[in-house]
Formats: sequence, C-alpha cells, structure tokens
Amino acid sequence: MMAAVSSSAALASFTEAKSHTPPNKSRSNPPFLLNSLRISTKPYLKSAPVSLKSLPHLKPKNPSSAIKSLFTGIVEEIGHIQHLGPNHEGGLELKIAAKTVMGGVQLGDSISVNGTCLTVTAFDPAASHFSVGLSPETLRKTSLGELGPGSPVNLERALQPVSRMGGHFVQGHVDGTGEIVKFESEGDSIWVKVKTSPELLRYIVPKGFITVDGTSLTVVHVYDEDVCFDFMLVAYTQQKVVIPMKKVGDKVNLEVDILGKYVEKLLRSGIATGDTLDSS
Repeated sequence: MMAAVSSSAALASFTEAKSHTPPNKSRSNPPFLLNSLRISTKPYLKSAPVSLKSLPHLKPKNPSSAIKSLFTGIVEEIGHIQHLGPNHEGGLELKIAAKTVMGGVQLGDSISVNGTCLTVTAFDPAASHFSVGLSPETLRKTSLGELGPGSPVNLERALQPVSRMGGHFVQGHVDGTGEIVKFESEGDSIWVKVKTSPELLRYIVPKGFITVDGTSLTVVHVYDEDVCFDFMLVAYTQQKVVIPMKKVGDKVNLEVDILGKYVEKLLRSGIATGDTLDSS
C-alpha cells in the first residue's frame, strides 16, 4: 500500500571538540563517520570511523517510549538536504528544503524524514526550509547520517485526526536499516528486494505492512533463507518517493508493523506466566 549547509566551519568544529578550540574556518571539511554512518559535506568520500564516544558533546539521552505522533506512510513530498552539522546543544542539526510540509508548521511539530520522526527546531517559510535535531540514537538506528547536501528525502507531517488513513499506523520510530539488493522492472512497475537482519525479518510477513524510508508499502514475498523481502512500486509511486533514486547497496530505514511486536509480547507473557485473556 503506497502513496506516496550552512557553514562548513560547523562540521570542522567536531574534529576539534576535544580541545574546545574554535574551528579553523580556512581548513577543508574532512568527512567522518558516526558508528559507520557517513556525515560529510561531500557524500561517498571514505574516512576513518569516529565513535560516538569520542565526541563529548553527543551524549545519549534516555529515549521516551511514549507515542507522540503518528504517520500514515503516505509521502507528501520529496525534500532536499541543505545542511548537516552541529547545533548549539551539542548534537547534530539537519536543514531541509521543502514546500508542502511547511504549511502550518510550528516549532515542536513532528515531521517524518525518510521514516524517522523528528522535531522541528527552526523554520523559515520565506526561504522554504526547516531544521530538525538528530540525537546519537537516531544516528545509530537510521541511515540519516549518510545524507549530504542535495540528498532527497521523503517527508510527511504528523497525522491529524481529520486526515484519511491512506497507509497504516507509522510511529516514525525506525527499527533498523536494510540494504537494497535488487531492482527488477516488470512493465511500468519496479520490484525492489531488501536484505535486513533476522531480528527484523521475523516481523515481516507476506501481504503485511512495512515502512521503507517512511513509505507505507505492502510486502509481497519474504525470503527467510536470504533474510530478504520484496515489494513493488507502481509507476505513480515511483514519481513520489526517493526509493527509485537509490541504487543497489544503498541503505533504507525500516519500521515494522507495531502490531507484530504487541502480539509477540502478549504471547510470550502468556506463555511465561501461564495466564490467559479473559474473553468475558
């Protein structure tokens, strides 16, 4: 089911974070990795990985399990990254050029960026861009750290009670990533095959929902031996989301259907305690 950088000196400041000395604005921006996630003003350049622990300002916070926003997985528009760099709170900030999702935007609003629920920290309607913060946990769980200036991203505003549910309930809490292993055309549609971890594949079932880079999709086949699943993009969808712009080997953010997790926990709890649900 479907519908669908500011200053270069800011990035350089991360390389001097330990000494807390001002960044040298004249030096070039070295790309670096956070837990194997590339963060650079020049995507696809390789560099030695830098652990999150070596960046003193990036302190993990206790994540909240409360559901604050819901999405449908129906992408509203494709935005483009303008900047990825440090913010004043010691984390990272992502600035995104967009138009549709800017409608009625307010500070603190939730916007899904490639399937990741992020909070608006700044916006400029006249310039058509908004900014969101990236926590260390977000960088560990998603592929957002690999984005660079010009990278396209799927965008969707949080669901309002009056909205039509065109997709399924999407929390924007990315469970992990997958890797595109195959594209195959059939007529004007495209088959996409994705490899993921056994921990995620256990929740993915044929004809079930899956969220790929924030896009609500219907799983067609599950390949347990290959730890893969596939889905099909019709011609209309191909024009509305970023998946067809990717290539084999690229990462995608995955969120499995929350219903599977609830069922598993209830079954485990019942088996462990011997309790049964009262049907009365």
